[in-house]
Amino acid sequence: MMDSDSVVLLDDAGREIGTAPKSSVHSTDTALHLAFSCYVLSDEGKLLVTRRALSKTTWPGVWTNSFCGHPRPDEAMIAAVERRADFELGITLSEIELALPQFRYRAVDASGIVEHEVCPVYIARTSDAPAPNPLEVADTEWVDPADLAASLTATPWAFSPWLVLQAPQLRMFGMTLPTERRRAS
Repeated sequence: MMDSDSVVLLDDAGREIGTAPKSSVHSTDTALHLAFSCYVLSDEGKLLVTRRALSKTTWPGVWTNSFCGHPRPDEAMIAAVERRADFELGITLSEIELALPQFRYRAVDASGIVEHEVCPVYIARTSDAPAPNPLEVADTEWVDPADLAASLTATPWAFSPWLVLQAPQLRMFGMTLPTERRRAS
């Protein structure tokens, strides 16, 4: 049962300091913990985005990257990515690559629940059609990464904060980081 999962707790330097039940971690005082994000591309280069289920604790109903999750204690990160791809979307991944190894963020949703994660970001491929788990995913859409980048700029409030923060750092979006814009001018 997914609610019995534990997550890996981290200190401020990103070192493991213990574990906690996943169901107890996300609150108004969320401890720093290990997670991951994954962006899934089709053979045609389209990006799979998902709308979070309305029953999700944080950011229910918002559009986000393909999927996210938490590795279990002593679980290899790639194994965790593959497990969540199957659990959330019913897909098998190939060509899993680490894109942002040091991504870290803290965000507070409208209800006051905090996400506070060291969250390496992966890019993978699939030829499978998603079969979303309704407990996790309300909707899916294959989109052109450039179109998503334009939407993120125009309406960032409609997307998860981690997607808004990660996208400018991922080359697939063709976005320029604010620091790169300053250097170019």
